[in-house]
Amino acid sequence: MIDLDSPYPLTSDQVVQFRRDGFIKLKDVLGAETLAHYGREITRLTIDLNTEQRPLEERSTYDRAFLQVMNLWEQSPLVGRFVMGQRLARLAAELLEVDGVRLYHDQSLYKEPGGGITPAHADQYYWPLASDRTITAWVPLQPVPVEMGPLGFYARSQSVAFGRDLGISDESEDKISANMARHGFEFVCGAFDLGEVSFHLGWTFHKAGANVSSQPRSVMTVIYMDAAMRLVPALNPVQVNDRDQWCPGAREGEVIDTRKNPVIWSRA
Repeated sequence: MIDLDSPYPLTSDQVVQFRRDGFIKLKDVLGAETLAHYGREITRLTIDLNTEQRPLEERSTYDRAFLQVMNLWEQSPLVGRFVMGQRLARLAAELLEVDGVRLYHDQSLYKEPGGGITPAHADQYYWPLASDRTITAWVPLQPVPVEMGPLGFYARSQSVAFGRDLGISDESEDKISANMARHGFEFVCGAFDLGEVSFHLGWTFHKAGANVSSQPRSVMTVIYMDAAMRLVPALNPVQVNDRDQWCPGAREGEVIDTRKNPVIWSRA
């Protein structure tokens, strides 16, 4: 699986594009064999470890959006090998323009057939982190046509303060989407080919449509942060939970160097 660790030929123009837009989609990042090999285990664990048993119609908007299981790398050596892959981590560091990245956490996102929208939001609302040098790799394990609900992004929205205090909800969808439209931010959304991967900053606003197909949309995400990232005081209860879950033992004002946050790639 050479594509798991070998460098991806990222161009300087793509780095500039990411800096400007706050997201980028890259073709042919991972091969079909790699995605099938690791994807089977990721999907199996997501289904086995998921605790949501209610029918879709009985769930909240958030819970209809996807089934999610986090830190699968701790549950399976095979998934751990995927999450610690050098190619994705190096891309994350190069796009962030930092010397190295460490893991914040991984997250499987499984949008069931009939699953609802993922409301507009910015991920970093949930994270007690000191800077904006955070990035999520969104890795579909199969092609994602429009009817499956691919991820879409509000280009250049990473500097917008409005909406940063809203978690994923009906309110965030209504207020953030309206604000983006009011200020003319372009919403960029389209199908993902097999092997295509997107990267977006923690403060880039994004959302996804409903899965109106008959097949599940299986996606693995890896969230990276600058290897020098420091912990800051939590601003809300969800940040308290994130701190305790994903940064155990980290101290406010210090680099988040815990057993759950290993450096995955570094220039050194």
